[in-house]
Amino acid sequence: MTDTRRRVKVYTLNEDRQWDDRGTGHVSSCYVERLKGMSLLVRAESDGSLLLESKINPNTAYQKQQDTLIVWSEAENYDLALSFQEKAGCDEIWEKICQVQGKDPSVDITQDLVDESEEERFDDMSSPGLELPSCELSRLEEIAELVASSLPSPLRREKLALALENEGYIKKLLEIFHVCEDLENIEGLHHLYEIIKGIFLLNRTALFEVMFSEECIMDVIGCLEYDPSLSQSRKHREFLTKTAKFKEVIPISDPELKQKIHQTYRVQYIQDMVLPTPSVFEENMLSTLHSFIFFNKVEIVGMLQEDEKFLTDLFAQLTDEATDEEKRQELVNFLKEFCAFSQTLQPQNRDAFFKTLSNMGILPALEVILGMDDAQVRSAATDIFSYLVEYNPSMVREFVMQEAQQNDDDILLINLIIEHMICDTDPELGGAVLLMGLLRTLVDPENMLATANKTEKTEFLGFFYKHCMHVLTAPLLANTTEDKPSKGNATLDFGNSTVILCALRFKRKIIGLKDEFYNRYIMKSFLFEPVVKAFLNNGSRYNLMNSAIIEMFEFIRVEDIKSLTAHVIENYWKALEDVDYVQTFKGLKLRFEQQRERQDNPKLDSMRSILRNHRYRRDARTLEDEEEMWFNTDEDDMEDGEAVVPPSDKTKNDEDIMDPISKFMERKKLKESEEKEVLLKTNLSGRQSPSFKLSFSSGTKSNLTSQSSASNLPGSPGSPGSPGSPGSPGSVSKSTSQMAAITTKVILNGDRLTSLLQTRNLL
Repeated sequence: MTDTRRRVKVYTLNEDRQWDDRGTGHVSSCYVERLKGMSLLVRAESDGSLLLESKINPNTAYQKQQDTLIVWSEAENYDLALSFQEKAGCDEIWEKICQVQGKDPSVDITQDLVDESEEERFDDMSSPGLELPSCELSRLEEIAELVASSLPSPLRREKLALALENEGYIKKLLEIFHVCEDLENIEGLHHLYEIIKGIFLLNRTALFEVMFSEECIMDVIGCLEYDPSLSQSRKHREFLTKTAKFKEVIPISDPELKQKIHQTYRVQYIQDMVLPTPSVFEENMLSTLHSFIFFNKVEIVGMLQEDEKFLTDLFAQLTDEATDEEKRQELVNFLKEFCAFSQTLQPQNRDAFFKTLSNMGILPALEVILGMDDAQVRSAATDIFSYLVEYNPSMVREFVMQEAQQNDDDILLINLIIEHMICDTDPELGGAVLLMGLLRTLVDPENMLATANKTEKTEFLGFFYKHCMHVLTAPLLANTTEDKPSKGNATLDFGNSTVILCALRFKRKIIGLKDEFYNRYIMKSFLFEPVVKAFLNNGSRYNLMNSAIIEMFEFIRVEDIKSLTAHVIENYWKALEDVDYVQTFKGLKLRFEQQRERQDNPKLDSMRSILRNHRYRRDARTLEDEEEMWFNTDEDDMEDGEAVVPPSDKTKNDEDIMDPISKFMERKKLKESEEKEVLLKTNLSGRQSPSFKLSFSSGTKSNLTSQSSASNLPGSPGSPGSPGSPGSPGSVSKSTSQMAAITTKVILNGDRLTSLLQTRNLL
């Protein structure tokens, strides 16, 4: 059987003054040759790996706290702590540390904390200890001055803390507090406030254990009610005893656990509400208070997790139909606070916590609660659900897929979440926004697991589309039964343009996938028809809708999505052929004709494939290098009429291949004379970085396009070209050979459109 006395958790204090859990293991003390001394070793209970190897330094100050903690600093800003499962194990290791340092194990700290100058140290060492004034009402002012004068000096703080400990001074001060209250001695109460506040800043665990005991804590809070800077005293004790009453929703049989819960709540209240906001100097002097609360919470969560009867009763009453609404609300609020408590835990502890809740049936319980009419209960249940989704979305997905095999779609947990999101009555839609975020996390493929046996993405998304998508889209479908969205629906009560832009953005994302599965569905359902209608109804207005629709069709053209290009031209060309302020649609028509040409003349298409085989779809830098080579090539190095093809292809079917090229060359001189005019018409941006495109539309027709800038409007007025095939064959002069090598990136409607689309995240 494993020795639980030596079972510990290793903690380190991070930059935010929070304790990080480094793992659980078993501690031992032995001589380590490498470190040349007795050392503390902690080996992980999971795999035996070394979690801690720390030499017991004779000059290091070790502190024993709360009977089961040993805390020390190994270097500046590097604090360590061992949290023991049992007090006996802590005592054994503490004796080993004290033995190495030659200290009496009865002390709670092995060394004085010295951070002072040599002069201060010499002065203080001349006196063996700090002598406290007798604890009397008449000497409260003197005591307050002594405490205040000791705070700037670490050594004097330590001596003051030891004196307060050894003489039982705090309890004597609290007795005087009662006398001052009975006599209504306000001056004395003000002095006591300063004294107790100063004792907090001593940052000493042993003093906190006295102050936070059941016997003393309310009197300590009472002393802190009389702040001299306030005209009236606060009523903290009245709030804690009358307003903030402890509700034991499930009986707690362990008195130690119950006392720990009371203590933690009150100490947290002192830290958050009673003590004044600490200054930068005082912040570090309250680190032990933060640690006290942290370790208390760890203990509470652990003790509740181990109490199976408590958790079993909790979930049984939550799901019992006989439980009245008030009781159920208390149970849900307790579970919510319990989950919030766990957020202070480190990842390993939090894993164990949520696994316990999962095994106890928290998700089925939430499903029952979310189906109830009480809005407050549902709100608390939503918060609990958010903790679970953020902790482990895969656990939630697995549950909802399993329950789908037994329950109807209407009562599935995820569909209840969708319904609450849709039906949120809050005008600010606060709950809906929270639920939308949780739903997005659940359907996000990026956090889905993939193993050798299964792919969570495939399984869950398949489940979601089959069982949940109809619930999610129901309001949209109900709102669009007529030709246009109906008015008055709270979930879709925006301007029509906003709804249209959302739909366009969604469709653009789908087209951007370039997946023929989606493309076939778009064509089968004629889903471009409403887009074209919206475009035509918008008229010639230059707005975001206009730009978004043009960008969608331009994407189809630039990416050469053949199926969608053919579908658009065959079905909507007559409606779009008169749009001439951009050349996007004429470019699509040209793409379509090129496709038809390749289908009618496969031999020409084969030759083109050979020519562009070594260049097609290169990366951007390679393409730029080749373009530069084209510009640097002397036209004398190329002979007119020579096509760049391998000899084996030149001798094969020369007549068929060269026919369109010869026709092209016959028109070459005519096109060169038109080139200057085209450049002038297309130079809309005024930039001086020309780029060119060469394309064929048929065996007897070619278009030469010159664009003045890579950011020109696609097919802007006066620009007759459209994209062509890189590396088209033919024997051309220097200028046309350069044209044939360049692929131009087109940005719609110039920089203004780019900015607009980026603003709305539509690009």
